[in-house]
Amino acid sequence: MKKFAIKFAALGAASALVLTACSSDTDSAGADQGDSVAAQNSLSGISVTVGSKDFDEALVLGEMLVQAFAAAGADAGNQVGLGGTSVARTALTSGEIDVYPEYNGTGWAVHLEQEDPSFDSVELTANVKEMDLEKNGIVWIGRSPFNNTYGFVSSPEVTEANGGPFTTQTFMEYVRDNPDALVCMESEYPDRPDGLILTEEATGIEMPDAQVSILDTGVIYTETANNVCTFGEVYTTDGRIPALNLALVADPGINIVYNVSATMRAETYDQAPEQFDAIVAAILQPLDNDAMAELNKRVSADGEEASAVAKDYLIQNGIIAG
Repeated sequence: MKKFAIKFAALGAASALVLTACSSDTDSAGADQGDSVAAQNSLSGISVTVGSKDFDEALVLGEMLVQAFAAAGADAGNQVGLGGTSVARTALTSGEIDVYPEYNGTGWAVHLEQEDPSFDSVELTANVKEMDLEKNGIVWIGRSPFNNTYGFVSSPEVTEANGGPFTTQTFMEYVRDNPDALVCMESEYPDRPDGLILTEEATGIEMPDAQVSILDTGVIYTETANNVCTFGEVYTTDGRIPALNLALVADPGINIVYNVSATMRAETYDQAPEQFDAIVAAILQPLDNDAMAELNKRVSADGEEASAVAKDYLIQNGIIAG
């Protein structure tokens, strides 16, 4: 495991990894309410307010939780799309919301301020779950198969000139050797302990400030596709990567893993632990990288509403009735 310095700044932008979804092999759109996962796990009499960060994947996942909990009979409040990482986490720990989707890598490095994360997704989630419950009274429920880790993409023009995709090492060497190369990033990425510093330490090359441009998440994808940004920092499950013909920089395992869980206040979870476990597991288990990316694409590239995409997914997977 590599050591990395802990550098914290205000986390004002969304951290993100992009969610994609695929259709289930079993189309249960015709299932009646009695057959749905939500109907079998009653949350009647429980109030639960759901929040999320404000990027597409987080919006879709947050809407899934709202709709599934409501279908199970909960009084489900909707505060999906609150803002960036720090905003969502503060809302949870302060009691403004009861639950929101969060990533194990973010939990370990940012919220718990730990170094040397496990690169095994099961182990990392278990470690975060134990520590966050003990220190902060936050329960981590479930774990997605998809890993929405950080990555970089190269513009179509520079990818073609390179003869194909870059590796992390050749990408950083290109930036070092070409002072006019522009790397576009979200505002929080250069200062996150699980962000740019990992790439710099692994390659031994420091990113010059003059070659960094801070942009909003969505703009990074389009500006890189338009060859304005030479490289762009992205989330590897974002549906805009294939939609815009962007090429991922090959990562040999530098970036830590980001599987998602539902993070919930213990006092809310303890009212119906088995029911919350069952509903969240049903939502997350089908979500591999391809599935999450497809769901994300429907929002980011196809222009569908996150709530509609979430509803389709829940029906198709038998979580709520059609």
